[in-house]
Amino acid sequence: MRQEWTSRPAIADELALLPLDLPFEPFAVPGSDAPRVSIVIPVHGKLPYTIACLRSLARHRARAPFEIIVVDDASPDETATVLDQVDGLRLLRNPRNVGFIDSCNAGAAAARGEFLLFLNNDTQVTPGWLDALLACFAERADCGIAGARLVYPDGRLQEAGGLVFADGGCWNTGRFEDRDAPAFQYRRRTDYVTGAALLVRREVFDRVGGFDIRYRPAYYEDTDLAFAVRQLGLAVYYEPASTVIHCEGITSGTDTGSGAKHHQVTNQAVFVAKWADQLALQPPPGTPLEQAVRWHARGRVLVVDATVPDPTRDSGSLRLCGILRLLEQQGWSTCFFPDDRRATHRDMLALGELGCEMLSAEDLPTWLRRHGRQLHAVILCRHTVAGQYASLVRRHAPQARLVFDTVDLHFLREGRAADLAGHPGLARQAAASRRSELRLIERCDTTLVVSTHEQALLAALLPQARVELLSNIHHVRGCRRSSAERRDLVFIGGWGHPPNADAIRWIAQDILPRLREALPDIRVHVLGDLPDDAVAGLARPGLELHGRVPDLEPWLYRCLASLAPLRFGAGVKGKINMAMSFGLPVIATTIAVEGMQLSDGVDVLVADDPSAFAKATVRLASDASLWQRLSDHGLENVRRHFSVDAAAATLERVLG
Repeated sequence: MRQEWTSRPAIADELALLPLDLPFEPFAVPGSDAPRVSIVIPVHGKLPYTIACLRSLARHRARAPFEIIVVDDASPDETATVLDQVDGLRLLRNPRNVGFIDSCNAGAAAARGEFLLFLNNDTQVTPGWLDALLACFAERADCGIAGARLVYPDGRLQEAGGLVFADGGCWNTGRFEDRDAPAFQYRRRTDYVTGAALLVRREVFDRVGGFDIRYRPAYYEDTDLAFAVRQLGLAVYYEPASTVIHCEGITSGTDTGSGAKHHQVTNQAVFVAKWADQLALQPPPGTPLEQAVRWHARGRVLVVDATVPDPTRDSGSLRLCGILRLLEQQGWSTCFFPDDRRATHRDMLALGELGCEMLSAEDLPTWLRRHGRQLHAVILCRHTVAGQYASLVRRHAPQARLVFDTVDLHFLREGRAADLAGHPGLARQAAASRRSELRLIERCDTTLVVSTHEQALLAALLPQARVELLSNIHHVRGCRRSSAERRDLVFIGGWGHPPNADAIRWIAQDILPRLREALPDIRVHVLGDLPDDAVAGLARPGLELHGRVPDLEPWLYRCLASLAPLRFGAGVKGKINMAMSFGLPVIATTIAVEGMQLSDGVDVLVADDPSAFAKATVRLASDASLWQRLSDHGLENVRRHFSVDAAAATLERVLG
């Protein structure tokens, strides 16, 4: 709120607003005969703002086709004459001034799109604004309305969703705050969004009867629409990736004691009378805003890991992103703290798409002292992170459920690496990790592991501990090509994970030569981060080192099989799950398939030496029925053991 009184330029240069004083020259706006979105803009005078709004729509187009419908509500200026010269625009004229609500409903009645986008004429849009709102609907099955992040021309935040209190009073979340503050950078459910930039499915808008005419001429109609949509069991979302600049009050002023704005006061009483039962469930007046924002959430959950998860980097990140997505879907308000404190703006937006707030501006002990009592649960990932913060959580959030997510049992992986290398130093490190992990498991309320093997191991070591299985999370994509349409092998994994580095060396030095003896033209494609010095040392015919790729899908649909030649490690191997979710058969070591409910020759081909990898590859290349059987059974294994539903059930048991 302190920013309300901070002196700042009237217009923020970085917003690149179009000027209002440009002489008018005819121009064109995007139009479509088969629009997906109908943008409805009601206007009553203020022509320069309307022209600037339309020019911004022409400048910032969208992937989805849209039409623009301007409803001229008997403007007292030359609006109709000038807008007739804008090519591609659909212009409707009210014979008399009927007000905002009736103008919006008239525009909606004339619309041809699947979606309606209500937009004030005193707005200017920014790159990606409409695509982001549509993405909210695509990624949230319960989305009924999506609203943009509204900012003032001076750059301050105007609205990040709206709050409604039990007396019908409303507040724009984040008003006058820094628009890029982490608290306003994540997608979340909200009570309502203003009609200045509001997207709704046309079918839903029609089902609730459009904007309620009892609020004529304007005010509270958008809040009422949100409550009507929520009554259908749908949700209203604030979408921070969509930014719209709004010159609030240009049309109706800001004085609620006179003019059109006076209806804001009288319509509050209408709203309260209509929604008395629902308002009883809203926060009482005077509730702190931070509490009111999360009023309908099941509780607040803090997640801490070493770094910001990047699902293109490693399977652990892919799993954590899946967990964060599920937590939001189950109604929890989530926040994430990266222990390395390295979080870019892009990282913040990526987590925001998962409905998760990024915490990185202050150290975690300070944050816990301020907010610990608000937490329902804390999930600490990896013993190196959990060991630092478990005691701190118990001190500042004693009511919170403390969950230790092992990611994989580090001591098991490190012990196997020590055995393979015969290295006493690695053995001592593994012993230290074992003491640390077992001590944490004893102290925490629940421990999460990713494999049945690890769950059984901990049951023997610590029978009194509560250990739950929450494995990798994958969507089943299905198989799109037969074995006859495929060639070559793929390995997925970055060099930074020691088992992967060992596997890539083993492929290059021993496995690939045996493969090319049997199949001279075969190539192995390695997908994952590789340092330059490693690339130079690995180069040889048949080994293709591609580094990290933006999309695995093309490779998983073109290759014959995926290799997982891991000689040590622990947990469940995401590279195996990922391949199988696309119907791609896998050739893997015994250690690689440990705890994954896979059987040799049924779901997977097991090979523990270079010759066995070569023989398995030849079998797949020559036996189409075997290839198809492994493809089908791999898909079923992912459905049964590594699905979204399985992970969701575990989270409900742990946090519900």
